[in-house]
Amino acid sequence: MFRTVHSQWKGPGRQMETPSVNPTGEKDTSQLKQQWERNLQENFDSTTEFRQQTQNLPTETLELKMSSDPASQIIENPQGTEKLVTRLEGDSDKSHESTHEMPQFLQASDVWYCPDGSFIKKIIIRGQGLDKPKLGSRCRVLILGFPLGSGLPEGWTELTVGIGPWREKTWGELIEKCLESMCQGEEAELQLPGHSGPPFRLTLDSFTQGRDSWELEISEKEALAKEEHARGSELFRAGNPEGAARCYGRALRLLLTLPPPGPPERTALHANLAACQLLLGQPQLAAQSCDRVLERDPGHLKALYRRGVAQAALGNLEKATADLKKVLAVDPKNRAAQEELGKVVIQGKKQDAGLAQGLRKMFV
Repeated sequence: MFRTVHSQWKGPGRQMETPSVNPTGEKDTSQLKQQWERNLQENFDSTTEFRQQTQNLPTETLELKMSSDPASQIIENPQGTEKLVTRLEGDSDKSHESTHEMPQFLQASDVWYCPDGSFIKKIIIRGQGLDKPKLGSRCRVLILGFPLGSGLPEGWTELTVGIGPWREKTWGELIEKCLESMCQGEEAELQLPGHSGPPFRLTLDSFTQGRDSWELEISEKEALAKEEHARGSELFRAGNPEGAARCYGRALRLLLTLPPPGPPERTALHANLAACQLLLGQPQLAAQSCDRVLERDPGHLKALYRRGVAQAALGNLEKATADLKKVLAVDPKNRAAQEELGKVVIQGKKQDAGLAQGLRKMFV
């Protein structure tokens, strides 16, 4: 008896028969020759049919199917250029990652926007677990790509969240915010709005357990707030209102978690913060800080004066005049208030003159 085994390819949609083999394993040479000739003819017919099919395909389809060079695909399909460039850029980013740990495919959750808009974080390698650094956590981090004048060390270093002079710089505050959003082992790139250079890279290797502000005792919060207050005053006297404002802000965040009415130190902190905000060209924020002070102490002269200055900068001359006159009513010899009120009066006259000129033009 003979059996037929179908195994060899004879063209699209067909199979080639192998020669029959008897039970002893000896091949029948006469059938072999006939089968070979038949298979050869069928293969030739199949190849001819395939060529005829491809000749009938549109030219664009053939070019896309036959071309395996990405560069040629860009030329033939210009719409795909942007997608390919994006893919290549993504591949180049991955070349910087460690070879022993490959990141998972990026998803929408791998991009994190800082709530205050100061930076965008792109997760390159996801961290482990759910815990993140808190107040007092000592973090071992790798810092790469930050400017030389940032005051930050390049390479591996240890930073403690909530403690240390490294937080007084603009970059220090940014890194602290980023660390508080990272998990152990996470590697991320930071992109700043308006920054056209390459992104900065930050890796959180490990960290010790810290505590949330609500876990601290009232006495601990007050002690930390006093430290921040004192450091902020030092920076203000040294001509660093930006660093001082950060210290005052951190102190206020600690005290705001205390039961009302809260310690009286909050009033001084808001007043000092307003002074920093005026020097930083933030009159709207300065006016708001003064409002917080005057809610607790309506007769606070420094807050009245600073709010008057802020209102003048905002063009609210009537409000500015009212605040400055309140200061002079209590302290008639306050030279700063006198000078500022004089500026407001001059500014008001200029506004009136400009308004009168505009009205005259309307009736010419």
